[in-house]
Amino acid sequence: MILVLGGARSGKSSYAEESVKKHIAQEGGDVLYVATSIAFDEDMQDRVKKHQEARPSHWHTLEQYKGFNTLEEHPDFQKSKVVMLDCVTLMVSNLLLDYPVDFDHIPRHEIDQMEGLITKEVKDFVTACQKHHKHLILVSNEVGLGIVPAYRLGSIFRDIAGRMNQLLAREADEVYFLVSGIPMKIK
Repeated sequence: MILVLGGARSGKSSYAEESVKKHIAQEGGDVLYVATSIAFDEDMQDRVKKHQEARPSHWHTLEQYKGFNTLEEHPDFQKSKVVMLDCVTLMVSNLLLDYPVDFDHIPRHEIDQMEGLITKEVKDFVTACQKHHKHLILVSNEVGLGIVPAYRLGSIFRDIAGRMNQLLAREADEVYFLVSGIPMKIK
């Protein structure tokens, strides 16, 4: 399992995709690309389109950010040797926004419950990949290097995403941090 971290536009996805290509060139096999974004506006639609164009057309794509407890049943998962998820932070964001709550007034115990469900989704995904011996590459944003968010939802997101990154970094065999397209191996 490899975790690729970095800031926005740091080259995380490109680096992860190149890592997948190198692995496939050496080991062979199919690739499942798990895309967690939702193209909710024109800018996100453009980002999704650019990501799609950058990937080899023969890679299988699964557009999903939740429900990974059934991942093992998906035919493309079953036949793929490599699984790449891009990205964990979009997954966390989408899962948070699934909850119809007032984030400015949500009690702490409800935030903890949401984080527990998000943690379960992340663990379900990783567990399925590990159980089936998939070469797993995860992409995630490092969210702790910027300013403290001015609004509560931003703080909740930053905290949960940061803890998901910590969980994944502990589990990962290798962790890379990208700055301006330059990877630094930190584990």
